[in-house]
Amino acid sequence: MDRIVVLGGGESGTGAAVLAKVKGFEVFLSDMARIGETHKSMLDQYGIEYEEGGHTPEKILNASCIIKSPGIPETAPLVKEAYARGIDVISEIEFAGRYDNSKKICITGSNGKTTTTTLIYYLLQKAGMDAGLGGNIGKSYALQVATEHHDIYVLEISSFQLDGMYDFKADIAVLLNITPDHLDRYGHDMQNYINAKFRITQNMSADDCFIFCSDDEVTVGALQKIVVKAKQLPITQTEEVDEGAFLNDNIMVVHYGDSSYEMDINELRIEGRHNVYNSMAAALTGKIMNISNSVIREALSSFTGVEHRLERVLSIKDVMYINDSKATNVNSTWYALESMKTPVVLILGGTDKGNDYSAIYDLVMKKVRAIVCLGVDNRKIHECFEDKVDVMVDTLSAEEAVQAASKLAKPGDTVLLSPCCASFDLFKNYEDRGRQFKDAVRKL
Repeated sequence: MDRIVVLGGGESGTGAAVLAKVKGFEVFLSDMARIGETHKSMLDQYGIEYEEGGHTPEKILNASCIIKSPGIPETAPLVKEAYARGIDVISEIEFAGRYDNSKKICITGSNGKTTTTTLIYYLLQKAGMDAGLGGNIGKSYALQVATEHHDIYVLEISSFQLDGMYDFKADIAVLLNITPDHLDRYGHDMQNYINAKFRITQNMSADDCFIFCSDDEVTVGALQKIVVKAKQLPITQTEEVDEGAFLNDNIMVVHYGDSSYEMDINELRIEGRHNVYNSMAAALTGKIMNISNSVIREALSSFTGVEHRLERVLSIKDVMYINDSKATNVNSTWYALESMKTPVVLILGGTDKGNDYSAIYDLVMKKVRAIVCLGVDNRKIHECFEDKVDVMVDTLSAEEAVQAASKLAKPGDTVLLSPCCASFDLFKNYEDRGRQFKDAVRKL
């Protein structure tokens, strides 16, 4: 019997282990850290052997295949040793795709993935279709393939997941944008990151559809060098296109085949220029899936967005508090600031992934009254922004940051948590950071 070893005992790894067990493999799961109680009880339920708090090489390097959780870098010693021994190392998405014949709508991009994935899933549900939501969001795709069935899967796929995908094929692929992110994982080489993102198009045929943003120079530049066999459908806010989606004044126009859809962007429930792109991608997907215009309109005008992405928390003393904890790179924070219509007290900081903050200098100088640093090491933020705002404060907890921001904000201002950075210096993840921020706001 083939032996499968799963590295990482989170949502992705546990789901992969369950699918491997259900398919009759000998399975072992190993996690460097502690495994959460929910995932442990699932491993126990399926009788899967596991270890936590460290790896035992001899129990791992005897595998015929290793399924690696996306958070583990390719440079980890055990992973390098597995490659050296010729062991296949794949992602959970690759593994699950081998046992799934459903239609797959796959979304990637440096920013907007979660919003667009959730919006497309919401649209399919409104249309009465049987869809599952997975990938980098929600319940593990592999677990769903193991324990339930859906006609369609809507999958948010990160570059780390794409790295371990070889035979997997999307029926509809959406690439929203490519901006510098995670360059610490890609040898600080932007081309490596671009290549990872474009893996979403691999194995696609002329019958499949590739939705991409033709306003994104990096994507367009890469498309000139990479062969994509799928039907190419641009989304753009700068020109008209025959097939795809574009803006005509404030009207979003979508064309696919013989069918079209139009909507005033002021009817969209989610605000901001970036959400026009996300809505275009969803509407175009709806047309490809033959969903009626009335259902597309109903979905786009009622979808309220996702937690931790420009999420309005509370207005206190005429100051609006917004949780954008999911902004873990500079481009995300650019979008957040671009959509602000009031003076801002900005909460920035965390684990820097090699950020170039120059992209937000102009917006900070125009819109930001003060910066509250929330991180262990804020030297780089001070160096970059001290001459661009009047006040900078250092804090070491969400509560401290919120209290400092509330003292600096004036009536009519917005306190915006949009950190530009990963959260691992002070928090478990960006969700933990966002929830602690919201709790602190409610305590004011």
